[in-house]
Amino acid sequence: MTGDRTADDTRREGAAEWPVSMSGVTESVVTTLGPNGLWNAAALGLHAGDPVTARTWGNTRTRRNFHRQGEGYVQFVDDPVVFADAALSIVEDEDPVLESATAWARVAVERVDAGTEGETDWEEWVLRPVESAVVRETVPTIDRGFGAVVEATVAASRLEVADYDEAELRNRLAHCAAVVERAGGPREREALERVREHSTW
Repeated sequence: MTGDRTADDTRREGAAEWPVSMSGVTESVVTTLGPNGLWNAAALGLHAGDPVTARTWGNTRTRRNFHRQGEGYVQFVDDPVVFADAALSIVEDEDPVLESATAWARVAVERVDAGTEGETDWEEWVLRPVESAVVRETVPTIDRGFGAVVEATVAASRLEVADYDEAELRNRLAHCAAVVERAGGPREREALERVREHSTW
């Protein structure tokens, strides 16, 4: 599922536009530069619109780095293991663009709103691409296992948040595991194991 970026890749750089079309909430991985000089990878839901927006929840590295740097690299990946690791663990690299990215956009970010839901602070950001690239074009397929992994990362990330019902979250996780077992492939099964490793599930 992963691929190296080469000069022969289909890519578009320097264009101030998104490299993909979006609708609803598109899941991505964002890398932001930390004070240690490394790029931190985290999951980020992109809310389609003009402009595209995203929310950070809690005092995360992404939120702090957005404030510190005012930018990041939004990446679109098709490897569920990469997504699960970014969503639930600390992943840092010297390169802002992940090897698994099929497309990416360097974005300028601006905080436009903030609030609290339950006991969790959130901030809303406008993301504007200043550079983008299509690294690898693939024929899209629909994989219920991948979708179940994404849902499992959301449920697992809320297990220790007081505002959510733990029993309900664990039932959701059990359902996701059953979907992965029936409809997922080896990478989806490995990704689900990462969800277990990175959470209290």
